Amino acid sequence: MNSFEYLTASNVSEALRATGESPDAAYLGGGTNLVDLWKYDLTHPELLIDISKLNELKQITNNANGGLRLGALVTNADTAYHPEVENRYPLLSKAILAGASAQIRNMATNGGNLLQRTRCYYFYDAASPCNKRVPGSGCPAINGYNRIHAILGASEQCIAVFPSDMCVALSALDAVVNITGPNGDRQIAFHDFHRLPAAKPEKDNALQSGELITSIDLPAEGFEQHYSYLKLRDRHSYAFALVSVATGLKLKDGIIDEVRIALGGVAHKPWRSPEAEEFLKGKPATAESFEGAANIILADARGYEHNRFKIELAKRAIVRNGIMALDPSSQRPGAQPSL
Repeated sequence: MNSFEYLTASNVSEALRATGESPDAAYLGGGTNLVDLWKYDLTHPELLIDISKLNELKQITNNANGGLRLGALVTNADTAYHPEVENRYPLLSKAILAGASAQIRNMATNGGNLLQRTRCYYFYDAASPCNKRVPGSGCPAINGYNRIHAILGASEQCIAVFPSDMCVALSALDAVVNITGPNGDRQIAFHDFHRLPAAKPEKDNALQSGELITSIDLPAEGFEQHYSYLKLRDRHSYAFALVSVATGLKLKDGIIDEVRIALGGVAHKPWRSPEAEEFLKGKPATAESFEGAANIILADARGYEHNRFKIELAKRAIVRNGIMALDPSSQRPGAQPSL
């Protein structure tokens, strides 16, 4: 770790002012990823702005439009077990509980979950080239060991994947991210918050310098009747997804009226396919329909030497999760909380 200055912010305005005074400042919420990156010598903030005492960002409240607002500093555990989330947005609750460990979920915050960085082995190895860490240095994952890497939306610059489970469900729910910063407040649709690597893999999301996530808005529709989150991984405890799927359905007499499918572990951001969701509307909720959607979602997938299996794995996961969403009580074992 480098030497650094430390400031405890007493309100959001103070945090924003402090950020403007140092180009190498970082906000500290739960710190579960930031401190890791620091210990690995991958980030070197000169000013640490502790925002963990900002109680105004620790609330879960109802919105006037019937939705729910999740404060950025509410912990992942408190969010997953909040009665409004469990009852109205069980897809989100299940996805959060499938991530990390109970200890990490007790510390990690909602805002921090959106900002966590890839777990690519080459990114975490400071001695290795990595375009995400040092732009222009190369991407050894493309011709290296790439078992966990992207099969959709990758570029010649980077094939890393985004690791969050919570964000896969937020993408399926069409959440909105609320932000404040030096130029005022703004909102970003969840689909536009994270970005694909293209030629600038070092930039993970749409945040500008000094901006702070204040909350996340969930719409009124929570798919509480028909939902499922399936996470396929190498072990049940504390492992990132090889492939995960969040599915929400609204049915009328067995026919799909509304559908959301988001994938995790396959791209630089949670992956949605509007074409596949449109394909499913008006069709019976059957394995054959979900298989058709899976073929659309994976049509442009590209596997590498060690991860080609993820294409077929993702197709099967989409079908299986679609069937489980018809009867959420059938979810197992991928929807059980991580230990």
